Amino acid sequence: MISIYHNPRCRKSREGLEILENSGKEFEVIKYLEDIPSEKELKQIIKLLGIKPLDLVRKNEAIWKSDYKGKSLSDADIIKAMITHPKLIERPIVINNQSAVVGRPPSTILDIL
Repeated sequence: MISIYHNPRCRKSREGLEILENSGKEFEVIKYLEDIPSEKELKQIIKLLGIKPLDLVRKNEAIWKSDYKGKSLSDADIIKAMITHPKLIERPIVINNQSAVVGRPPSTILDIL
């Protein structure tokens, strides 16, 4: 099953959703600001993406700049920050079986469909 971690207020996320809708494939939408991923889920997403937790952080968010930027943070600290403040999670994230991409640009989603 294909999943998209989606924020309806984000233009790139809406573009990613449109790509999935146009693909004709079945998928589920996870509004991650409401249905916040657990620590286990977030670790699995990071593993599928093949990145470090810091690479999934939206570093221009005000909460990142005020509370986290410039501090010495472990991967666990960064994951906890994303769970506490899910708007820090980069979007959209699309998962298809054991493949995942951050849809920036949204066209990268086509790579795993």
